Amino acid sequence: MVDRREPGGDLAGLAVPLAGRLVATGERWEPYRLLDCDGVVVDSAQAYFGHLRAAGRSEPTIRSYGLDLLRWLRFLWAAGVAWDRATRVEARDFCRWLLVAGKPVRPHWRDEHAEPDVPGAASCWAYAPSVRAHSETVLRGFYDFHV
Repeated sequence: MVDRREPGGDLAGLAVPLAGRLVATGERWEPYRLLDCDGVVVDSAQAYFGHLRAAGRSEPTIRSYGLDLLRWLRFLWAAGVAWDRATRVEARDFCRWLLVAGKPVRPHWRDEHAEPDVPGAASCWAYAPSVRAHSETVLRGFYDFHV
């Protein structure tokens, strides 16, 4: 990968909207779909999920991987970078963002006025080391699959 931009920027202040979502389908062969901001299926994620399913991964594993991919894609969407154009710089910035930004505060499901595409305010709670390590493992597998 080629590094295209200089390090820097306030990652803690990066507004990452709670855009897109992972939805359960109830289908055995395609238990989850990852949707982008417009509700369109993210084909690269679906291909990876098919690979995982063919390799015998369970539905909860695919869900877990899907949530990690969704977090990564949200970061890339906020940064204005396509998934297949991301470099080591974005990967490094994502890892740093997980450390400094804190988990988003999600609106309560009963809140009728919540806007899902509006950036969630960051909480004071950082992502756990296990979450950060799992994300890295999932993303390495995702990109290895697409190579």
